[in-house]
Amino acid sequence: MSVKLIIQIPCLNEEQTLPETIRDLPREIDGVDCIEYLIIDDGSTDRTSELARELGVHHILRFPQNRGLARAYMAGIDASLRLGADVIVNTDADNQYNGADIPALIRPILEHRADLVVGDRCVQSVDEFSATKKNLQRVGSWVVRLASNTSVPDATSGFRAISREAALRMFVTSDFTYTLETLIQAGQAQLAVDAVPIRTNRKTRESRLFKGIPQYLKRSAGTIVRIYTMYRPLRAFSLLALLFFLAGTTLGARFLYFHLTSADGQAGHIQSLILAAVFLIVAFVVMLGGLLADLVGANRKLLEDALTRLRRLEYGEHRPIDERATATTSRANVTTPADES
Repeated sequence: MSVKLIIQIPCLNEEQTLPETIRDLPREIDGVDCIEYLIIDDGSTDRTSELARELGVHHILRFPQNRGLARAYMAGIDASLRLGADVIVNTDADNQYNGADIPALIRPILEHRADLVVGDRCVQSVDEFSATKKNLQRVGSWVVRLASNTSVPDATSGFRAISREAALRMFVTSDFTYTLETLIQAGQAQLAVDAVPIRTNRKTRESRLFKGIPQYLKRSAGTIVRIYTMYRPLRAFSLLALLFFLAGTTLGARFLYFHLTSADGQAGHIQSLILAAVFLIVAFVVMLGGLLADLVGANRKLLEDALTRLRRLEYGEHRPIDERATATTSRANVTTPADES
């Protein structure tokens, strides 16, 4: 059976770095019969799309305005599925990742050992990363591993490969980034996740995803908590309810202690009793919320299964992308260099 690989590149004003990125991509890979490139132009105001056509990029998906990296990523996944991709590789337009490592990145998928493969930048050995960034990456990846039940050492790496089956089951709801959510989703869906060491190229520009470490921490933490709560609602709410319950019982025990050990049994500390009652009521309400969220989560799983079946019906025939439609937005324009002639 022939294997088709599509390499997708989300872009935002990448006129300066795109030529080097395209030149770095492989033209032939053992075990792959067809390699095509897909550019997702996320509302660029420079010549990114025009330059992509001049460079011979096979497919161009363009948004009239910026939608965010996560939406650009999912638009590329939908477009690649419609194009009949068996394997999809995502890389950055700033040429951060070494294109020569793509064969190693997709090898676990071709050998049916993984559904999702993440490129491990071996951050601790990258000289351009500061000590603060290395430590934050280590802690962040550890948190994501706990939330996703995977062993990926570099959770924020955007250099990753995904099989067609896994792509059909992938649904990103975040507007910030896809890296954390897709890992947590893959882990909770019990997809086979692997990681391979990769090389990085010299830094060409600063990240456009966040303005600083504090903003990145805030948005990443929010994404992890939201996605984990979405996929493990009962556990998340139970832990929160347990904290309120322990606080309530501790304060209740404090009140009883002073009440029973006082000489006349009329000691104060009524505030402890009031707070204990409040905390216990809150714990009960939170637990009820967890049960309701668990029911909603069950419905979400049924909906995801239905959407996956719908995607299989829609993309099963490997139809080419319609020139003016994607599964993400009807306003996006999809063209190929051939369409321009």
